[in-house]
Amino acid sequence: MDTAPDPTDEEIVSANIPPDACVVGVDFGTLSGRAVVVRVADGAELGGAVHDYADAVIERELPATGEPLPPDWALQNPGDWRAVLGTAVPAAVAEAGVDPAQVIGIATGFTACTVLPVRSDGTPLCELPELAGRPHAWPKLWKHHAAQPQADRVTALAHERGEKWIKRYGGRISSEWQFAKALQLLEEDPDTYRRTERWIEAADWIVWQLCGRETRNACTAGYKGIYQDGAYPSADYLAALNPGFADFAATRLEHPLSPLGARVGTLTAEAARRTGLPEGIAVAAGNVDAHVTAPAARAVENGRLLAIMGTSTCHVVNSALLAEVPGICGVVDGGITAGAYGYEAGQSAVGDVFAWWTRLTGRGHDELAAGSADAPVGSHGLVALDWMGGNRSVLVDHHLSGVVVGMTLATRPEEVYRALMEATAFGTRVIVEAFETAGIPIGEFVVAGGLKRNAALMQIYADVLRRPVSIAASDQAPALGAAIHAAVAAGAYPDVPEAAAAMGRVVTAAYAPDTTRAGVYDLLYAEYRELHDHFAARGEASSAVLHRLRRLRDDALGPKGDL
Repeated sequence: MDTAPDPTDEEIVSANIPPDACVVGVDFGTLSGRAVVVRVADGAELGGAVHDYADAVIERELPATGEPLPPDWALQNPGDWRAVLGTAVPAAVAEAGVDPAQVIGIATGFTACTVLPVRSDGTPLCELPELAGRPHAWPKLWKHHAAQPQADRVTALAHERGEKWIKRYGGRISSEWQFAKALQLLEEDPDTYRRTERWIEAADWIVWQLCGRETRNACTAGYKGIYQDGAYPSADYLAALNPGFADFAATRLEHPLSPLGARVGTLTAEAARRTGLPEGIAVAAGNVDAHVTAPAARAVENGRLLAIMGTSTCHVVNSALLAEVPGICGVVDGGITAGAYGYEAGQSAVGDVFAWWTRLTGRGHDELAAGSADAPVGSHGLVALDWMGGNRSVLVDHHLSGVVVGMTLATRPEEVYRALMEATAFGTRVIVEAFETAGIPIGEFVVAGGLKRNAALMQIYADVLRRPVSIAASDQAPALGAAIHAAVAAGAYPDVPEAAAAMGRVVTAAYAPDTTRAGVYDLLYAEYRELHDHFAARGEASSAVLHRLRRLRDDALGPKGDL
């Protein structure tokens, strides 16, 4: 266990923070929200609770009206997020057995690219009775990929005009991000777009519910809102995309940005009643669930690449260098911690890929993993592309799809599962190599998130990457990371790195690479790269099959997704 000296009681008291002070961190994920109560002095997690979203991921029809949704749509219900504040937070405090008066601050982490149209007072448009049946009035989850055509146009026009910000995003803008989704809203439902007074990341909207006023954080603005060098894309550029889009940034996005860990307000009386926490405690700036995790795993130092592995994987790393890295999700000054360039990359589907296969086979993760654990590497004769949810990095194309090569009549379900696990590791290796080729050194690979508990998967990653894999000690690292930011916002620590040293924990080199297996994985990875590069080549007849198949599917399903 990597440890550091804990602050003394005297040091805590000198900062006007009681030695028994606690903070609350809340992690809003794809399927649920979880809250933890954490002791400020040493990061001990005293209690926690989870609230599952009633509507989870809305992919087939609207819960309010039954309106069917087209392919590639993924929405959420903001009422589910409020319910986390009203159930998980008080339950976590109760489990911790602490007096709520001991809590001095609260902070949140949220799935990035989850954006929603709201009125100027923060009311989600989907909660207006007359708009409840309009899909575009609902929050678009990160995995909403129906804006790929708009994303392609955003990217192409940026290159045509020589917009300098495009290089900060690896040369491509994702369909998951704010601008593509907003442009889709404008073009497919102009009336709802007209009624959208603010377009906001859920990471900032939930903070609005806590402190009673709109705030915007530097992380989501930089990575998901194309905010670079103090500005959003120009009105001229936006007008060239669509004349009605010219004032999008000025009217629906513009707002002062808060640094991560900043105190942006205090808990309102209404939020205090909902959460059971004291009115007036510190509320920290919003943050992305992946980026907020870094201090929980002590991954704030330059070169420590943190992979938050769950339904998808987000890779974040700090560096002293500003470089152009093809296909990444962005580089933002202070995007993870102040004083460093924060880089982000990711894979759209990881845990989702494994869950898909378990649903198809009716067999559990443990059974499938155990069924191939002792088999020699390569004995299944398979290689897969991990694109069942499209490709986030380094191709930034969510209209790509998965591929499994090498199946025979003798192929068993557990062998396919093994190939899928390996494919996600290969996808991560592509990302690591992209960083290193661009001059961003990667000194350590650290994993947080639910998949860190999959020992077979972690060993595959160590072997494929040919480097040790360290593991965040906390099972609720995003929520712990949020709590660390809450401690900074409350004034217990001067900055996030110092708070991380006291409150974060990591198991260093929990998995070591096996050189024999790694040698065979090098051969399999070469095959993966050949498939990767073949199917990724845009516009070439030999590789356009994945896009053609998707168009055929969409044409067959029709605009409402019905056969």
